[in-house]
Amino acid sequence: MNSRPASVSTVDVHAHVWLDEVEKLAAGRPGYQAHAELELRRTGPGSAAVSADQAVQRRMLLTDSGTRLSAMDESGVDIQLVSAVPTQYHSWADRGLAREIVSATNSGVAAQCALAPHRLCGLGVVPLQHPDLAVAALEDAVLGHGLKGVEISSHAAGVELSDRRLDALWQRATELDAVLFLHPWGCTLNERLAHWYLSNSVGQPVEHAVALSHLIFGGVLDRYPSLRLIAAHGGGYLPAFPGRADHAWQHRPDARGCVEPPSSYLPRLWFDSLVHTPLALRRLVETVGSDRVLMGSDYPFDMGVPDPVARVSAAGLGRETTVAITGGTAARLGLIPAALGLAR
Repeated sequence: MNSRPASVSTVDVHAHVWLDEVEKLAAGRPGYQAHAELELRRTGPGSAAVSADQAVQRRMLLTDSGTRLSAMDESGVDIQLVSAVPTQYHSWADRGLAREIVSATNSGVAAQCALAPHRLCGLGVVPLQHPDLAVAALEDAVLGHGLKGVEISSHAAGVELSDRRLDALWQRATELDAVLFLHPWGCTLNERLAHWYLSNSVGQPVEHAVALSHLIFGGVLDRYPSLRLIAAHGGGYLPAFPGRADHAWQHRPDARGCVEPPSSYLPRLWFDSLVHTPLALRRLVETVGSDRVLMGSDYPFDMGVPDPVARVSAAGLGRETTVAITGGTAARLGLIPAALGLAR
């Protein structure tokens, strides 16, 4: 087991769970096959075959609580904030099915957390493709199932995160102090990334950059400055190259959708630590602040890391910052199981 940087609990805010009930609901419904074919075109047959094989190999890590807890012990993780595998968003679903998927996801995540109530807390989902259903889904997650918030994608068909129809969701999230965990799935560059697993290695960071830009340029963070949003994968490309966005804001009147330069909004968000190198993590902390980065592993997938505590420690950020990233900031956001008596 990796040594821990301090006595505070270590918290992994980016860990996934697979829910069989959700897949049973979606499989065979109108739209399911078409979406599967779209994903195959986006990823390419070679990468799709590798992913299918890994889904079998990693099933127990995603579904069995004992296997999960053993893996957490091995990596020095005390607590996981678990969220559904993003392939289970099923954002193609019609209104009726979307309601069923929300209910099954929220209850399924809560049931997983109940198996280890001192070590697991969770996030539900909202159907972004149906903005008018999003508030009820958030309330079901937080008030109905005791979850910490919801996981959202970077967009849904016809709905960007800047869409004013989502304002009610952002408003209710601030009222509930709910956390929104931004985790894209499916890059709209489509077949251009269907080789060499570019659909993930390049596509996910692109989707983050676009989604965060919609939140910033679209004025969402001006209207809802208390929004508690965590971006997975270190926020993708945007935090690494904010100067170009600022330049556009300064020199183009059509880029003035937000009140302040775009880079000023990055320290108002939170980001996970999954940026893969010590240098990249140090630069992320320099850009957004030591109190805006939380530990994330992407458990249990191969684009994640099996040793998130050690990865943060290897960045050489100093004891105080390391403690904040590995657990302190998560605790301040209330991302601690209620069973510990420390959560909000």
